[in-house]
Amino acid sequence: MADMPAVSPAYAPTVGFDLDMTLIDSRPGIRACYLALSERTGVYVDADLAVTRLGPPLAEELVNWFPAADVPAVADLYRSMYPEYAIAPTVALTGAREAIDAVRAAGGRTLVVTAKYEPNAKLHLAHLGIEPDVVVGDLWAEDKARALREHGAHIYVGDHTGDIRGARAAEALSVAVATGPCTEQELTEAGADTVLPDLTTFPTWLTTHITSTKRH
Repeated sequence: MADMPAVSPAYAPTVGFDLDMTLIDSRPGIRACYLALSERTGVYVDADLAVTRLGPPLAEELVNWFPAADVPAVADLYRSMYPEYAIAPTVALTGAREAIDAVRAAGGRTLVVTAKYEPNAKLHLAHLGIEPDVVVGDLWAEDKARALREHGAHIYVGDHTGDIRGARAAEALSVAVATGPCTEQELTEAGADTVLPDLTTFPTWLTTHITSTKRH
C-alpha cells in the first residue's frame, strides 16, 4: 500500500464510511423490498439469502433471479419501491452515531460512500438522524476511490472486502468492521489495515490513531 500523505500537527482526518452493514443494518428493509418485488413481478427472489450478501451493486444480486436483459428495468422498479418498504424497518448499527460524532469531535469531516442508489442512501440517513458532511452513492469497490480522493479521505471504514479495495485504491487507511458478510479473518486477509469487531470501538481507535499520527 502506498505511504499515507504527510499530515500537519493539527491533523483532523476526513473519514469515509460505507453504509449497508457498516452504519446501518438494512437487512430487514431490503428483505421486505425483495419480497414486495417478488410479489410485483411474479419472480421468486430468496430474500433471506439476498440479505446475507449485501455490499455489491444491486444488479449483481438481481441477475441471480432475473434474465440479464431484464435487470436494468427491474433495478429501476426496486429502487422506486425501496422508500416504501425499506426505510422504516432499517436501524442504525450500534456505535454508528458515536463513530460519526467521534470524527466531528476530532475536528474532522465525514462522508458516506456507498454502492446504494444515492437518493435512497440519503433517505436512510435522514430517517435515522445520521448526518455526514457528504453522501455519495452508486460506487462500488475500486470506484469508491473517486469520491474518497475527491473529498480527501484519510480513512475509509467498511464491512466488505470491496470496501478495502476502495480504500487501497484511494491510498486511504482501510478500517474494516466485521458487522457484514465478511469475517474478521476474511477482512484481514483482504488487506485491511485495521479490523474492528464493530463500530463501538472506533472512537477509541480513532483517538489512538490521531495521537500516533501527530507524533509523526
